Amino acid sequence: MAQQHTKSLRLRLRYRFDHLVAGGTAALIGWLALACLAVVIPASTVLVWADRGAPTTLSGRLTAVWVSVGQTLKIGGAVGSPVYVLASVTLALVALLFVSTLVSLITTGINERIMALRRGHSTVLESGHTVVLGWSDQIFPVIGELVAANANRRRSVVAVLAPRDKVEMEDEISTSVAGTGPTRIICRSGRTTDPTVLARVSPQTAKAVLVLPPAGETGDAHVVKTLLALDAAVPGPGDAVVVAAVRDTRNHLTARLAAGPGGHVLCVDDIIARLLVQTARQPGLSLVYQELLDFAGDEFYTAAARGLAGRTFGEALLAFTTSSVVGLLRGDGSVVLNPDPGTAITAGDRIVLISEDDDTAVPLDAAVWVEEDAIVTARPRTPLPERLLLLGWNRRAPLVLEQLDQFVSPGATLDVVALGGETTLHTSPEAAAVRSRLEVSFHSGDITDPLVLAKLDVPSYDSVIVIGEAATGTEAGTATGTGTGTGTGTGTDDGTGTDDRTLVTLLHLRAIGEAAQRELSLTTEMSDDGNRLLAPAREGADFIVSGRLISLLMTQISESRHLADVFEELFRAEGNELYLKPVSDYVRTGREVAFATLVESARRRGECAVGYRLRARAATGPDFGVRLNPDKRERIRFGEHDWLIVLAES
Repeated sequence: MAQQHTKSLRLRLRYRFDHLVAGGTAALIGWLALACLAVVIPASTVLVWADRGAPTTLSGRLTAVWVSVGQTLKIGGAVGSPVYVLASVTLALVALLFVSTLVSLITTGINERIMALRRGHSTVLESGHTVVLGWSDQIFPVIGELVAANANRRRSVVAVLAPRDKVEMEDEISTSVAGTGPTRIICRSGRTTDPTVLARVSPQTAKAVLVLPPAGETGDAHVVKTLLALDAAVPGPGDAVVVAAVRDTRNHLTARLAAGPGGHVLCVDDIIARLLVQTARQPGLSLVYQELLDFAGDEFYTAAARGLAGRTFGEALLAFTTSSVVGLLRGDGSVVLNPDPGTAITAGDRIVLISEDDDTAVPLDAAVWVEEDAIVTARPRTPLPERLLLLGWNRRAPLVLEQLDQFVSPGATLDVVALGGETTLHTSPEAAAVRSRLEVSFHSGDITDPLVLAKLDVPSYDSVIVIGEAATGTEAGTATGTGTGTGTGTGTDDGTGTDDRTLVTLLHLRAIGEAAQRELSLTTEMSDDGNRLLAPAREGADFIVSGRLISLLMTQISESRHLADVFEELFRAEGNELYLKPVSDYVRTGREVAFATLVESARRRGECAVGYRLRARAATGPDFGVRLNPDKRERIRFGEHDWLIVLAES
């Protein structure tokens, strides 16, 4: 009962205080003055009466009380005639008013400045820094890779501009990115489509500018507007490397025009489709690209020729013991991958190679480690028509079909199983396109239904590709980027709905593989890298995670503008690309050989050997048997079913 009474009293006091505050400034000042006097006067009286040296008369003590009150309240406490006392108190109150007003103005100015800094509206005064424009899930792998790239540099800076609260951005980055080392992350808040706001991150003095595609239906349009704003903020050709990404292929040309001749615009749909096809035909290739794009491992660099001028490209392949040579950067800025071994190197050329870091590409001849007696001639292989299965349908599916038709051998067949009627699938313009090599059959079905999958005889296919698909025909027919669907479904790039269905499909495919006691050749597309960790697939399986892959690719190009041409050639059907080929086609198996021997054997076939994959370790992390850029003196015992990773003409 007493507790309830105490609670009720506390509520009543709080209510009265709220009512007092709501009465306005004048009422609040009056009540505060009364409260102050109610405390100060009794306290001063007690002090005077308790003082042994206080006057003995009542008038003297009252005067002493007045002096004490005046000194406490800073109103003087002067003693004299009433007019003198009144004038003294008036002057003290006026002085107090002016001083309080001055303090208030100073405090307000300081608070406004602090709030401006907190809102992230101040200008970044840096040079040689990296600017990231926009905010999406890609921001975290981008910053993580930039931090890794700058690990051996002092005072590196990454400036982020996005229409979000500065403190929230800093908190999310500190939570998602483990340790930034010597790299400082500076966040600024504002619209990336406003040229005056872009000046806050000083793009004119930056070494690179990355434009991230935001989530939502207008993501590509926002990227184009940001590129136009950047051109307005930094008129004329600048020194910064501008890298942007759009999702829909139809917006690619528009974004490239907005970026200008010096900008690099990646098309997410096109790149993901190409990698899905290449990986489906070369199991393990996604692991190779992951290693090449991740700054934590070995990646592409360029190095000065250093005495190689006048020699041939074939000789340069063995001129770097701890780096793998793959091409030439010509004096005119053009990149040539895997040129003819007899191509002469000029003084103005640079060597394109794979190395651990930019300071590890040191010339050291490895020709002495070549073992001639271990080199073999490749057995002739007749390409057989492939039988492929595509599960799911989204905006990228027509691009996958187009790429498959360029890569496969004549007579290859592809079965497509997706939501939506077979008539709709057949009549969509992209699906009905004439193909020269690939024969496509469409089937309607839910890829998350185990009965549908059981009827397909999945183990009989040479390769299975699983791509994101929305849950219903209605949802599938709605585009989620700026692109539109074909009426048969477009996957989402930003949500987790398609990944959820993909996880269910993988769960059933794993059961099918276990029942057949066979390892399925499976390539899976996902949007969220976090969902990849949940995927019920074997260790080392091939996953193409669109968001993370594009983030890594953008970061690589931002560090070296010439890599845009390198990756462009690697991803297209024409030209040179990475392959995993049987190591038995190059050297004798069952004996130890130096890796330099494989480089020489590949050179004689017009190829560049850059690594290998051991089948015995294919399911063991963290590398899953993949070893890129091994030391050419390293001796390895290969088995019959191991692979050599080579850069070769398609």
